[in-house]
Amino acid sequence: MSEKEKDTLNEENLTPEEQSGVNQGQDALSSDKPAAEKPAPAKTDKDAPASAHAAKTPKAGSVPPTPAPASGNKLWMVVSLVLAIVLVVVLIKPPFAKGGSSEAVATVNGEKITKDKLYGALVKVGGTQTLDNLISETLLNQELSKKGLKVAQADIDKEKEFIKKQYGDEETFQSALMQSGMSEEDFNDQMEMQAKLRKLLEPEVKVTDEDVKKYFEENKASYDTPEEVKASHILVATKEEAEDILKQLKNGADFAKLAKEKSTDPGSKDQGGDLGYFPRGKMAKEFEDTAFKLKDGELSGVVKTDFGYHIIKRTGYKAAHAATLDEKKADIKEQLIFQQLMQKAPTWLADIKAKAKITNSLEKAEASNKEESK
Repeated sequence: MSEKEKDTLNEENLTPEEQSGVNQGQDALSSDKPAAEKPAPAKTDKDAPASAHAAKTPKAGSVPPTPAPASGNKLWMVVSLVLAIVLVVVLIKPPFAKGGSSEAVATVNGEKITKDKLYGALVKVGGTQTLDNLISETLLNQELSKKGLKVAQADIDKEKEFIKKQYGDEETFQSALMQSGMSEEDFNDQMEMQAKLRKLLEPEVKVTDEDVKKYFEENKASYDTPEEVKASHILVATKEEAEDILKQLKNGADFAKLAKEKSTDPGSKDQGGDLGYFPRGKMAKEFEDTAFKLKDGELSGVVKTDFGYHIIKRTGYKAAHAATLDEKKADIKEQLIFQQLMQKAPTWLADIKAKAKITNSLEKAEASNKEESK
């Protein structure tokens, strides 16, 4: 799959400018691999992303890109309240305290690296932002306490499920998480803060049935799903080898086993040749035309493409479907609420910060250093 074909997440929930994830597809026929690795071409004039329903499960060799958020460079929220560096910094005694610790956190040929030195280095790397995040978290907790609100584990789990749903399946979500550099623990912390924001701000959010209907009508095409087939294939370099494999299959050989043993497609061989579901316009024309003409369970003859010789087995079919408002109403409302929360959060947080009495030693230290350097 080309990068253009992989660059959006679940279009049925987001407009193009708000997309924050990926559509999964079949790397097995990608046009942007080196020629030696390409099992079949996918050159097509349909560079726009396919329906979010196409191929929910990525195959071996498919690496979903890190999703792009609505704004900024954070993975989950416009307002990021937790950074991984927090987990390190909070364990180290600040250098501002009297009698800063000289305890060694490491030694190099007998020379100590102290906690204070490590803390100072971490502050330079991300201390200001980290402290600001901790201040925001503290303010958030104080606001919850003022209003007598509590966030339960069920609230956090709901946020986690909402985000994971945007990726279609757990495997794709974990791939995106890994590429973002976030651990599962980081993600859980982020979802706790997100749940707290929702608890405080959602009562101010209003999404009407008319809003949902308008959004659906303006984005209906992204909800419709095209005709799709599911297929497996075995790719080899020569016609003679393909014909020999086809003969074995007709004599009762196991398709998946032969694919693992014989196929030269690195993206599907470990899955027994399985490519998942795909719509028209994703695969090489010769490959695609054959797959759509087959019946479920039927084998093709030898099919030649620019990448070699294929034997194709169709294993499933999904007819095209025009989405209805009733089908998508709940998802759209959930998404619109989330969008409004994201829009309100920065202004709301800035407002409560402006009203709070905050002392920030890092800011004072930075200001002092700037004065001394003049």
